[in-house]
Amino acid sequence: MFQLVSCHQLSLCVCYSPRMASGMQEKQYTPSLLSFFIYNPTFGPREGEEEKKILFYHPSEVEKNEKIRNVGLCEAIVQFTRTFCPTKPAKSLHTQKNRQFFFEPEDSFWIVMVVRNPMIEKPNKDGKPPTIEYQEEEILDTVYGAVVRQCYSMYKLFNGTFGRAMEAGGVELLTQKLEKFFYRYLQTLHLQSCDLLDVFGGISFFPLDKMTYLKIQSFVNRVEESLSLIKYTAFLYNDQLIWSGLEQDDMRILYKYLTTSLFPRHSEPELAGRDSPLRPEVAGNLLHYGRFLTGPTNLKDPEAKFRFPKIFVSTGDGYEELHLIVYKAMSAAACFMISASVELTREFCEQLDSLVGPQLTLLASDICEQFTINRRISGPEKEPQFKFIYFNHMNLAEKSTIHMRKTASVCLTSVHPDLMKILGDINCDFARVDEDEEIIVKAMTDYWVVGKKSDQRELYVILNQKNANLIEVNEEVKRLCATQFNNIFFLD
Repeated sequence: MFQLVSCHQLSLCVCYSPRMASGMQEKQYTPSLLSFFIYNPTFGPREGEEEKKILFYHPSEVEKNEKIRNVGLCEAIVQFTRTFCPTKPAKSLHTQKNRQFFFEPEDSFWIVMVVRNPMIEKPNKDGKPPTIEYQEEEILDTVYGAVVRQCYSMYKLFNGTFGRAMEAGGVELLTQKLEKFFYRYLQTLHLQSCDLLDVFGGISFFPLDKMTYLKIQSFVNRVEESLSLIKYTAFLYNDQLIWSGLEQDDMRILYKYLTTSLFPRHSEPELAGRDSPLRPEVAGNLLHYGRFLTGPTNLKDPEAKFRFPKIFVSTGDGYEELHLIVYKAMSAAACFMISASVELTREFCEQLDSLVGPQLTLLASDICEQFTINRRISGPEKEPQFKFIYFNHMNLAEKSTIHMRKTASVCLTSVHPDLMKILGDINCDFARVDEDEEIIVKAMTDYWVVGKKSDQRELYVILNQKNANLIEVNEEVKRLCATQFNNIFFLD
């Protein structure tokens, strides 16, 4: 697809994609999920017991012998690759029509995802059937391998490990949990929207001034002191994280659930400032806009149920089960986690509502005012001058001006998919070496793509400068670093 010329730690690539020049009469098909299954080879070791290995299989209507055949093939591939490297078995298998991804999250438990490669259907003359051309190299192992790992992480967040289910109720309980979870979760997978952000699995942080941040920290401390049952708290505004008491990896997957599943289901019009004309709830003498996103939808309903989703988070020597209470006022959301051994009552929820609602409403208003002032100072919102993705491996901070919207079902990017593919290729190159590195790519569409890796941080920039040369592109990237990342040190 492209020719690579490298010079020390700077690389220049010239790239041409036939898809950008393809005619309108051709039909393009994006990647799609063919099958997804989980098996354990130790559960059916004897001939005739092969079906016992299969713990979950999607689509479920596939004929039994075909399921057994597909699982057996994956088992054979994994065993065969172990002969070359016992500690690192196969992670993916490339074929003309599809790509298979293997992941062993727990000892002897294997998750397999089979994705159909993107393809182009080209019409033929004289009424002949169209020609199918599979785009075998358009799928990145890093992106879809990350999707498989996310599937397990999301299952573990709400159900604990596979081993936990086995201890509690054996294979029968585990298969029930897998069916219940993945039947719904796989419907939310939109593989055509997956890209570099799935590899990073990062967290978008909301920028705040020190005084407002201290107000939020004070709010969290007051609530945790008044409601001593609360073990952990997370605070978000506009789907961006401000405060978290959880471990990074737990917050990373909880953040993905909140921003791609829970919040979109409860979306509401943006409110601006304290005088927003939404119907307030009355709590004492204070007006507030607080409501539960999990648990009871209406506290005044005598039939209200006080059941909250349970999540599992890591502890030093294992995991703990917690109730997840998500409470929102305007654009601010507070997540409170309480030990699952405690039964949550109407009285507790009313106490939390009356304590948190007014304070969270005022905080949301303060943050909104601060945000509005900052935006006024920076001038009217317009198309970002630089299109970039930034990720910090140390604190999982991510920022993108390429993604206009990213949820589980929608991924709107402001650049062509082929440029996103180049970003993924650069990321793969970065993953192969430990040293700091810079790669510059010139696409045939007049775009320049720059990747910088420096001290656990990665920056990817897309520039549309037709007549620029290498030196000018490098100067533009330096200017971006100076304006957007002036407090972050990038090696030149």
